[in-house]
Amino acid sequence: MTRTRKPAGRIAFVGAGPGDPGLLTRRAHDALVDADQVVYDRGIPESLLDAVRAQAKSDAQFSPAEGVPGDVAKVLISAARSGLNAVHLVAGDPFGHESVVKEVQAVARTAARFEVIPGVGQAEGVATYAGVPLPGVRTVADVEDVNTLDFDALAAAVARGSLALAVDAGDLAAIRDGLLAAGVDGGTPVGVTGDGTGETQYTTTSTVDSFVAAALGFTGRVVLTVGEGVGQRDKLSWWENRPLYGWKVLVPRTKEQAGAMSARLRAYGAIPCEVPTIAVEPPRTPAQMERAVKGLVDGRYAWVIFTSVNAVRAVWEKFAEHGLDARHFGGVKIACIGEATADAVRAFGIQPELVPSGEQSSEGLLAEFSPHDEVLDPVGRVLLPRADIATETLAAGLTERGWEVDDVTAYRTVRAAPPPAEIRDAIKSGGFDAVLFTSSSTVRNLVGIAGKPHARTVVAVIGPKTAETATEFGLRVDVQPPHASVPDLVEALAAYAVELREKLAAMPAKQRRGSKVQGPTALRFR
Repeated sequence: MTRTRKPAGRIAFVGAGPGDPGLLTRRAHDALVDADQVVYDRGIPESLLDAVRAQAKSDAQFSPAEGVPGDVAKVLISAARSGLNAVHLVAGDPFGHESVVKEVQAVARTAARFEVIPGVGQAEGVATYAGVPLPGVRTVADVEDVNTLDFDALAAAVARGSLALAVDAGDLAAIRDGLLAAGVDGGTPVGVTGDGTGETQYTTTSTVDSFVAAALGFTGRVVLTVGEGVGQRDKLSWWENRPLYGWKVLVPRTKEQAGAMSARLRAYGAIPCEVPTIAVEPPRTPAQMERAVKGLVDGRYAWVIFTSVNAVRAVWEKFAEHGLDARHFGGVKIACIGEATADAVRAFGIQPELVPSGEQSSEGLLAEFSPHDEVLDPVGRVLLPRADIATETLAAGLTERGWEVDDVTAYRTVRAAPPPAEIRDAIKSGGFDAVLFTSSSTVRNLVGIAGKPHARTVVAVIGPKTAETATEFGLRVDVQPPHASVPDLVEALAAYAVELREKLAAMPAKQRRGSKVQGPTALRFR
């Protein structure tokens, strides 16, 4: 009897970069998605680990790297011999760490297949995010042991060009003393950046003889930049100068919808906090939707009008239950209240016939919807699948235009459970710089489960109906985009932040201190 040997797995040493999940290379991503076991450095940010876990195999095992390099190598080799694909996820670049080089050497002495996938070095990557160029001759290093540094060589590097070091914050005083002892001018510009590439990255600029005091309070790994490039931060700093950088923004939406808005907010530098205020559930009785789907297939309707992404999803889920697809919409025209809803329809391979070119609301859709003509429209019925709490504006307007309307409850919106106490306290006390409302129900439900946002919180609403509801609840509306869509709402908030910053910059310092404007934008000028 021939015994079949299980194929051996692979080992990969993967550079995670300086922390921003977006800096993972394509090859690093592929190795992590294919991994059965991931051993990660303790310096890897939780946000990056969360992003990796979200796309990894459901049964992939994650554990922190423990012990000396030989111990980590044994774990990787054992996994590979068991037929598993093992990854050591390393902060920065793998070969930027002497300990990882020793691990690779230990693996190379075995028959295990391995690869080393480079990553953006911590020192170099964070310097770029801090807006500090390192042109020409430069020295860049991720320092594990400050006692191994050759300060004479570092002083020579500063004299020739630029220096960037990733170090522990506790070693800053030793590095200052070493640089000064090696003859570096005490007035040489220095930048210290904490939480490099993270959502709370912060950089202080000073000089060699004063940077330790300037960086007081920094913890963990920091990046030290020395040289003339530090002086160019005023013009080249981009990560910390994004419009909403450091703003804590409350996102009260359904759990399924919050992700897209949060991603856009992060691109502008905000720190989103998702608080589900409504949950979407099927209608209590499915009979209406069953009849509606049968009517669509039988040619009962001339139009289907979608007023939300949830309505699109509800109809398609019902189609799937009956084994139907986009082909069964043949002969039925589709109208959408806005671009976000239209995109949801397009995702199923159908191009809507009507999307308002002006105001994306019930009124905007009615303004462009043709009255029923018995000659041109032999079928005079419209299907309107909506939420159980939707207003009657659209149905009434269509009826006035001569259409018969089947106003069907496609889904129910129910109030979510209250958020944790610390979130409720932050909402009431001004702990959030802004809140984004995307519907009247999010206003009502947030106030119902958590209370009214503090007066200093910037209130942004997606459209006029939501603005009316916010005003009814005593909220001051600060931001409303010209078009009712999530991208436009986030863009409008970013533009508001830029305008606010420009106004504050133009104020005399004494007037700034007395300003009622709150949040990160104001604090930068105090």
